[in-house]
Amino acid sequence: MDSSPVYVREKGSLRRVSDIVLAQPKPVSSSCRRTNPFVLRKDHFIFTYNAEGSLRYTSKSLFDITLTFVAGNIQHVDSLVGFPEQIGDRLFAAAEENRTFLNPDISSKALQLFSEAYGEMVLESLCLRNRFPLFHERLNEIKTFHGLKSLDLFGCRLGDDHEIFQHLTSNPLASLNRLFIGGNSLSDIGLQRLTAPIRMMRKGLDCLKSLDVSYNPVTERAFRYLTCLPKLEKLDVSGTGMKLGPGLKRVMQDLLGLIYSEKPLDTFDHSKCKTEGWAEQVVNQWETNGTQMPKLKKLEESRTSALRFFGRQKFVREVLKATPLVCESEGNTNTETLHFYKPSVIGCTQEKHNSSAVCDDKHYWHNYKKRQRQVERCDTVHESPPTKRLSSLAFSAEDMDLLNSY
Repeated sequence: MDSSPVYVREKGSLRRVSDIVLAQPKPVSSSCRRTNPFVLRKDHFIFTYNAEGSLRYTSKSLFDITLTFVAGNIQHVDSLVGFPEQIGDRLFAAAEENRTFLNPDISSKALQLFSEAYGEMVLESLCLRNRFPLFHERLNEIKTFHGLKSLDLFGCRLGDDHEIFQHLTSNPLASLNRLFIGGNSLSDIGLQRLTAPIRMMRKGLDCLKSLDVSYNPVTERAFRYLTCLPKLEKLDVSGTGMKLGPGLKRVMQDLLGLIYSEKPLDTFDHSKCKTEGWAEQVVNQWETNGTQMPKLKKLEESRTSALRFFGRQKFVREVLKATPLVCESEGNTNTETLHFYKPSVIGCTQEKHNSSAVCDDKHYWHNYKKRQRQVERCDTVHESPPTKRLSSLAFSAEDMDLLNSY
């Protein structure tokens, strides 16, 4: 009992005997000074009107009063693991009503508290497509979401070396099965860094089935970094500069076991990607709150400084009022749609027999056998005929470069 927390009520207020200061209740507007602790508190009652128009009040339940108290001091809660999800849902709503998640000092801890206990129920899908200001401003809060199954970071200006890459391959996102990272100026080096933990430690993105790397300057050499994704079934490489042809189809088939889709896949249709979960309104509040008063003052200061430097008011006004950068190639109707998918086991086996009857090239068979060994290592469901292991003398200079890259 000596190490247990002790609470003391003095003059109607509850406080904890330690260095933790509990949140004070909101002041109640009154014409007189509240000195009597037995005077009824208005925040503990619900005021309504009856059929005759007379004012009446009913007391709140002890559960609702306790819920409000805990939501106001959510940063002091150690864990919610084990509490029923119905309690967690109501507590999350109470914290959201209290604007807890808009406070940068406690929002990360509060969201992590809920995510560790309820996982995907807090947020199952997160869509930040072309909302890079929100992404970079709330990156710490976004990292606290555990159990995401779909994440859309299209047009968020990630580049080749962003800290989010390390988070994508961590345990909290082990259930992620859809990832959209198109339009981020991502090159082959970026994909190499993204998949490095998977290739070296064999963990991360184990459930990823759909990947969008469209409108990035990636080449066919980047596909070898994707062979470590054991369950990859759909891939979008539209707008990458690659042209559809026998060479691209053969590389996709050899390295990833994917074939070209004549029709665009519904998985990469943005209309089906949205934010879902308890924190859906929290994400909307972040974006709404970020576009209000604090930015107006900064814009005025930046406008004045820019006018003094450039001396061109029209140019500066257009720059300041410009909308967030969106990949221009995305809206280009002339861009060829390059969607690839993994066929069924029967269809894949039949295609392998057809390709073996047509292609007798030694280099093709060398790549084919190498792909079979990589597929077995990733624990896929496809069965391959036993192949004879090549000796070290049979490796070419290109093969040695590939091995050294791992």
